Amino acid sequence: MSATNFKQFQFAPFIVKAIEEIGFKQPTEIQEKIFPVAKRGESVIGQSQTGSGKTHAYLLPMLQAIDPTKDEVQVVITAPTRELANQIYNEALKVIQFCPENEIITARCFVGGTDKQRAIDKLKKQPHLIVGTPGRIFDLMKADALLVNRATKLILDEADLMLDMGFLQDVDQIASKMPKNIQMLVFSATIPQKLQPFLKKYMENPAHIHVNPKQLAAVNLEHRLVPSKHRNKVEVTKEVLEALNPYLAIVFTNTKKAADEVADGLIKKGLSVGRLHGDLSPRERKKMMKQIQNLDYQYIVATDLAARGIDIEGVSHVVNYEIPDDLDFYVHRVGRTARAGNSGVAVTLYTVEDEEALEKLEKRGIEFTHKELRNGEWEDLGPRRKRQKRQRKENEVDKVAKRLIQKPSKVKPGYKRKMKAKVDKFKEKERRKSNNKNNK
Repeated sequence: MSATNFKQFQFAPFIVKAIEEIGFKQPTEIQEKIFPVAKRGESVIGQSQTGSGKTHAYLLPMLQAIDPTKDEVQVVITAPTRELANQIYNEALKVIQFCPENEIITARCFVGGTDKQRAIDKLKKQPHLIVGTPGRIFDLMKADALLVNRATKLILDEADLMLDMGFLQDVDQIASKMPKNIQMLVFSATIPQKLQPFLKKYMENPAHIHVNPKQLAAVNLEHRLVPSKHRNKVEVTKEVLEALNPYLAIVFTNTKKAADEVADGLIKKGLSVGRLHGDLSPRERKKMMKQIQNLDYQYIVATDLAARGIDIEGVSHVVNYEIPDDLDFYVHRVGRTARAGNSGVAVTLYTVEDEEALEKLEKRGIEFTHKELRNGEWEDLGPRRKRQKRQRKENEVDKVAKRLIQKPSKVKPGYKRKMKAKVDKFKEKERRKSNNKNNK
């Protein structure tokens, strides 16, 4: 990144003050690239990894563009989850509080699972900025409470997750009620093919800004592999968590069902465990997030809902109970720890069936250490592939031995013992040949 600061972007004085108070020293790469384009009113498709400063990349220029003298909605920001919407809203408030008294920008957050009538009551005067989940925003529009017909800027955060969760139709409805030539900023870790028709419908020649991470995950993050073998994985998880003794750990599963099974299993084993997944009711999720923020739990079992966008402070360790089907989510998961210069550890439980996924992660630049717990102590197992190659070689020798030393046509008592002795003798001979070859 070039040695620049925020002054070159000529933000309004209240934004400059907010930047100073928040403590930003240097714009991130995604911010440097998004700020000028967004300020010019151009539409943007932005891709960057978690923790790259994406939220402020669109938030600051959007706040700059608001005219506080007009009592109408000017900017709409959509997010796939209530937690992410609230997080964006809170970041907006941190900036808005520095507005001069005669130029106050108003903002509101509307998400599902909250009192709809109370939301309608808050809209008797239209705010300048709306942040929310697509379903609730569209509900308020259908009730003629929220008027977006003059809003010229629409932001989609975590658009691929929005697609996965089935919210794109609501976003389409929102966009269709806005002026024809809206400025749309779409941020997404990936741009799936199914997202393309929507983008083409509303975006004409958007700027594509793709910030490749300098490394796939944080430098100060250890990626530790632990073989679960044929043991009970919940028991292995418990032992791993107790050995790590984290400040706060998130255990990731691939499904809501697995999350409940792991959480219930760990609770039965005496651990204090919170859970976070899509089957929780809005009230339960809100309560759980508050408890997590209050550090009521040392351990959280979660699905990938918590891996994207939701910022849980103080996560020292991440445990992958399962490797995600979409390997991009590995990066999102481990990105919950080792943030803001802190160190972290990501432990992944694996079996031989996970080998292909692990090799793909290694090709992407992830370097794993290979350890297991013995009597509560971490023991280094050495390179994983070396062990596997040796195991494969031993298996191949077994096959050759059994093929060459066949069962006799007429068997006598003790033939199995004699056959085993012959196989062992053959294997020992092959091992010696291999060792002699390696010593030359």
